[in-house]
Amino acid sequence: MAVPLAFFAVFFAYPVAAIVTRGLRVDGRWRFGRIAEVVTDPATLDVLWFTCWQAVASTALTLVVALPCAYVFARFDFPGKGLLRAVVTVPFVLPTVVAGSAFLALLGRGGLLDELWGVRLDTSVWAILLAHVFFNYAVVVRTVGGLWAQLDPRQEEAARVLGASRLSAWRRVTLPALAPAVAAAALMVFLFTFTSFGVIQILGGPRFATLEVAIYRETAQLLDLPTAAVLTLVQFAAVAGVLALHARTVRRRESALRLVDPGRTARRPKGPAQWALLWGVLAVVALLIVTPLAVLVERSLHGPDGYGLTYYEALRSAADSGGTFFVAPMEAVGNSLWYAAVATVFALVVGGLAAAALTREAGRLVRGFDALLMLPLGTSAVTVGFGFLIALDEPPLDLRASWVLVPLAQALVGVPFVVRTMLPVLRAVDHRLREAAAVLGASPWRVWREVDLPLVGRAVAVAAGFAFAVSLGEFGATVFIARPDHPTLPVAIARFLGRAGQLTYGQAMALSTILMLVCAGSLLALERIRTDRSGEF
Repeated sequence: MAVPLAFFAVFFAYPVAAIVTRGLRVDGRWRFGRIAEVVTDPATLDVLWFTCWQAVASTALTLVVALPCAYVFARFDFPGKGLLRAVVTVPFVLPTVVAGSAFLALLGRGGLLDELWGVRLDTSVWAILLAHVFFNYAVVVRTVGGLWAQLDPRQEEAARVLGASRLSAWRRVTLPALAPAVAAAALMVFLFTFTSFGVIQILGGPRFATLEVAIYRETAQLLDLPTAAVLTLVQFAAVAGVLALHARTVRRRESALRLVDPGRTARRPKGPAQWALLWGVLAVVALLIVTPLAVLVERSLHGPDGYGLTYYEALRSAADSGGTFFVAPMEAVGNSLWYAAVATVFALVVGGLAAAALTREAGRLVRGFDALLMLPLGTSAVTVGFGFLIALDEPPLDLRASWVLVPLAQALVGVPFVVRTMLPVLRAVDHRLREAAAVLGASPWRVWREVDLPLVGRAVAVAAGFAFAVSLGEFGATVFIARPDHPTLPVAIARFLGRAGQLTYGQAMALSTILMLVCAGSLLALERIRTDRSGEF
């Protein structure tokens, strides 16, 4: 626990505390009265209510839509499965401003629905909910499907032999085993939708605002740091309460499971029902995932003189970016890949150690540590970004001019995904296997290497894929700390979208398409990874 605690203390707690202190401490005096003023303000209560109920609705809708896909990936084997898995994951790494613009083109004025049926859904709750499902679909599919693929189907078959119906066998045998993974996925989706920013800002219009949007407005537009600090504390307290409830309820449901090679559990679909389920999942993916991505590609190719590569050719020169960059925008591709790779290493080391520590029984200490690791997902990215600039500016932590600051910020978001992906599998390993190895003379390191690692190798690969994908698309904190001569892809896209003109907008769509293709290629490469006993990632 020492390394994860030190990492979070230095690169999360310290920067957040610095920015909150800057907001509540004015002229050497604390302004705690401001907390009561902001919390009791009816506008704040309205924002908090909307933030909570839309997050709950988004989480429930994502689970309903994505769980059938998780089952298909876990139990069915079909051509193109690896490619489809990569396609499903791509939306999760796209910057929210880009995906929000894509949904606006589909659902807003002059969008696809408007042209076909005269229906507009922009500035409505349904547009927000659909965009949230688009983003978080992969979280449920990979987190739940990863464990589902390793559950022995013969246990459910045994229940059916003893007289249980198909639904009863699934509810009494499979569902309890999947409960920790489902809860972990639901928790991550809730945290991401609770702190939603780009989707609300673009699709919600002036009618809707989450706490994250309110913090941004108070910080960047109204320059009211005291109010922003109070809203940050409110968001932090709400997230901490959710994490405490999760740690208290879910931990009791976790138990050792019999895990098998995923390659032994996947079969080709049989019968009309299974084929109908597969085609139904494919149809959902086509409508919900592929269509918005196709809009990005179409807009990147539709130039002023018709379809072509005009916008892509303009990315090769800094002069064609309208003064937006010091370097050619295409350099952002290499920067993003390098930062994401380093951030993945950080996230795997910190998250792997944390997950290993959480498998040990240590009462309230472990539950509190578990909740601590998830706090970055529920903390304002605006607050973290400003906190990095304010806190890490003096020796021995003067990192403002260092390139490592960007992957450190990205790793903060990647660590929770590593922990939540690895933890259900680690806790499912029978502790008697470790004890038997120790009795036979194996050291703790050898026990981990020869007992745990072969069983959780697939989970490590899934965790690495998630951490890399999240790092590629991280925007909230990176936009404040990325150097102008070393922009990342999301930062470059946001800068283009912030400037008027058809050329800059087309370049933004071109960079968005490149980011989508880079992510899809990276994830497809990970699909080829094999581990000794874990089958295909």
